[in-house]
Amino acid sequence: MQTPLIDLRGIRKAYGGNDSPLVEVLRGIDLSIHAGEFVAIVGASGSGKSTLMNILGCLDRPTSGEYLFAGENVARLDSDELAWLRREAFGFVFQGYHLIPSGSAQENVEMPAIYAGTPAAERHARAAALLDRLGLASRTGNRPHQLSGGQQQRVSIARALMNGGHIILADEPTGALDSHSGAEVMTLLDELASQGHVVILITHDRDVAQRANRLIEIRDGLIISDTADAPSAPPRSARPGALQAVDLRQRLSVGSENTGAWKGELVDAVQAAWRVMWINRFRTALTLLGIVIGVASVVVMLAVGEGSKRQVMAQMGAFGSNIIYLSGAAPNPRTPPGIITLDDVAALAALPQVQRIMPVNGATAGVRFGNVDHTSYVGGNDTNFPVIFNWPVVEGRYFTQADEDTGAAVAVIGKKVRDKLLKDVADPIGQYILIENVPFQVLGVLAEKGSSSGDSDSDNRIAVPYSAASVRLFGNRNPEYVVIAAKDARKVKEAEQAIEQTMLHRHKDKKDFELTNNAAMIQAEARTQGTLSLMLGSIAAISLLVGGIGVMNIMLMTVRERTREIGIRMATGARQRDILRQFLTEAVMLSVIGGLAGIGLALLVGGVLLLSDVAVAFEWIAVFGAFGCALVTGVIFGFMPARKAARLDPVTALTSE
Repeated sequence: MQTPLIDLRGIRKAYGGNDSPLVEVLRGIDLSIHAGEFVAIVGASGSGKSTLMNILGCLDRPTSGEYLFAGENVARLDSDELAWLRREAFGFVFQGYHLIPSGSAQENVEMPAIYAGTPAAERHARAAALLDRLGLASRTGNRPHQLSGGQQQRVSIARALMNGGHIILADEPTGALDSHSGAEVMTLLDELASQGHVVILITHDRDVAQRANRLIEIRDGLIISDTADAPSAPPRSARPGALQAVDLRQRLSVGSENTGAWKGELVDAVQAAWRVMWINRFRTALTLLGIVIGVASVVVMLAVGEGSKRQVMAQMGAFGSNIIYLSGAAPNPRTPPGIITLDDVAALAALPQVQRIMPVNGATAGVRFGNVDHTSYVGGNDTNFPVIFNWPVVEGRYFTQADEDTGAAVAVIGKKVRDKLLKDVADPIGQYILIENVPFQVLGVLAEKGSSSGDSDSDNRIAVPYSAASVRLFGNRNPEYVVIAAKDARKVKEAEQAIEQTMLHRHKDKKDFELTNNAAMIQAEARTQGTLSLMLGSIAAISLLVGGIGVMNIMLMTVRERTREIGIRMATGARQRDILRQFLTEAVMLSVIGGLAGIGLALLVGGVLLLSDVAVAFEWIAVFGAFGCALVTGVIFGFMPARKAARLDPVTALTSE
């Protein structure tokens, strides 16, 4: 006699125990089913027939006893191998249809093939052919709520046949149908049995059960009758044309299944996620709000911080990041400051590390125009002034070398001086101002520079020829200080060392001078601004954390609402990692959409701030970083709900309300 396709030996199933009462549903079931049989298991509600079906379909495990499939013990299979067996061998037809509400008829039918890794084109063609065969060719795009009960049951039969459906497990397939639809479904099951499928029909209706070739009655968890045991019954063997049993040895390659499976599953997961998000769009919008605000806050805060940093750095850099200042200093408190001479300036100008050098002879002086008095810094400079300070003239011109050589009484004024003294004069060029009662003709107005630090204001400055300052104003040829532009801004320290060595040599190793530069100040300011930006970004990142918690909450709610869908997917062959991927994909989609919307909002806010003259500088690394953080947040906070979904018991999930 041929080995039974299904062989149950002493199967028992009990629920409860520990702190709850122990309820034994199956109390020792012995049952053999061969290939090609059409079997009806009949019994009243509570007799244990649905529990038996769940064990037959590998949705549940028995408390004790043996379940042999094609001679192999099913107890040795892990959860993924059981999923493989359900996918390859079984097709389920449920009383409540158990179709995924958000999927079309075609998508519901294709589901088992997705988990089997069937290529998309082949999958679509087979699903369409099955629906056409069952009279639903015009309904492939309809969702379950757009189909009648009979049509939904035919969709579930097509789904059961998608991967071959060697064994059709039909649990009360006509229970929710009218008589006409019920008759149609039973005709389909008769046809499938005649084609060699094993059909196991679970019902309480004896009239429906009479359609089967073999009738098994179950009561109180025990088989009380089986027509196959009748003396006139034919020997149990495979009928001609019966489908071959699935070879359980193939499960050994369950870890290396068709590599195309993940692509189909991912597409299905994305489509399902989008449908769920759209159906619950108000709730989705509220969830996305946390991520959107979080991403936008991070991007805008970092952009404002970076913009402020660049603005400050630009203002400070305008004063020269490669500039070194040389001035006299007292070697100790009891000695006078050293004197820098023009000969020292000439010696330093010859150093290879020096690009330009300019002596400055200046002091704060009183300035007058008409009846208006003002106090300003007046500096005697040479023609290197605009280049060495990167300070152009916006009105008129700068004085020339000829003006320097002749000691001409000409001046170039700063923006603040122009506003204080000549605000009512349309054209200041050619006007005369009094500096310490000496008339100087205005040749030009310097561009606005702003403050470098503290209360100092570079725009409150007047530049005059060095010779004119020395002779006409201060009566001293030696510079107050010397401005030196290093040849390489990255090697300011090397230039300082060369200058120091030259000065020590010229001053007989007496350190009666002092060297300072803007580079250290600029670097310190950059560090301060960087710390501020980081602090602002960190504060804004809290919004992302709140958004992540929102994702977790919505995913937990989604898992609870879609528990039955999870059971349906498991019944059609989904593994734990498939369910995990499904819900992680939804969490990631929420994060991706929220992240993109957050970036869009950040750019919009940034544009408004720019129009409001707020310094804003978007950096791609900050934008991508915020988006990446949103993505990671979605994965982290979506993982726990996804894992919870993946670990659900298939039977518990299917019977959930």
